[in-house]
Amino acid sequence: MPRLCMISLEAHPQLVEGLVRELAMEALPLEQRCFPDGEHYVRVEGDCKDAVVILMADMRNPDRILLPLVFLADLLHELGAQKVVLVAPYLAYMRQDIRFKPGEAISSRSFAALLSAHVDGLVTVDPHLHRYHDLAEIYRVPSLVLSSTELMADWIRAHVELPVLVGPDAESVQWVQAVAAAADVPYTVLHKIRHGDRDVEVSMPELDRWRDHTPVLIDDIVSSGHTLLETLHHLRTLQLPQAVCVAVHGIFAGASYDSLKSFGVRSIVTSNSLQHTSNALDLTPVLVKGIRSWVQEYM
Repeated sequence: MPRLCMISLEAHPQLVEGLVRELAMEALPLEQRCFPDGEHYVRVEGDCKDAVVILMADMRNPDRILLPLVFLADLLHELGAQKVVLVAPYLAYMRQDIRFKPGEAISSRSFAALLSAHVDGLVTVDPHLHRYHDLAEIYRVPSLVLSSTELMADWIRAHVELPVLVGPDAESVQWVQAVAAAADVPYTVLHKIRHGDRDVEVSMPELDRWRDHTPVLIDDIVSSGHTLLETLHHLRTLQLPQAVCVAVHGIFAGASYDSLKSFGVRSIVTSNSLQHTSNALDLTPVLVKGIRSWVQEYM
């Protein structure tokens, strides 16, 4: 195992502390600020020479953090780091994976190319792989994709009696199915028939079978919350019990969290990939196990 160092770029303190402790890493202090004209300043204290440096970053606001991240990665190489590995539990810029309209930038490819030019490896948790089957399709550095499926399954088993996992549409089948298999609980997927732009008929297969079950909505990312709110509305019309929402990455843009709470959901649960009051799934064990084996093999 090579010598490991850690630098945090606004990452969740719980994850940083857990990784430093469990992987016996040296935490390197980081000084960063902005000059009066808005330009970024970064300075690393401590010795990273010949070390594999884990650069832990919160990518909730990727545009704001990108330049400091690039400056920091280049600086670490200049200071003699053997490798610089970006650990981004939430990986930004995965949504725009095709050109939906003429003239659009496929930002996921551009973002991946930029990061690949400055770091030597990437570790993330449940990235939004929709049309890409693997990060290797866009990232030119070794990548490790970790899963929160078991954590979600464990939480559901411990906190929800008689659950039924609910997918909002056919595209969610694979994701919901994986969590259901891990938790050993049933799942179902809403069927949507669109009669017009604002006229959507929704049904649940075998509705009578699930009337006494607690619906558990599963999602990878909650950003605007629109998908969950729409699904909750449909479940209410079907007169099912109060729902639970479980997601990996809780961005909760704007007032989305308050909107979900006001809808009367029983609970909203996310992982600590991004710091939020809803964090109930600790990714530390998943990251420790994955990073330990992956660094030994690839770094």
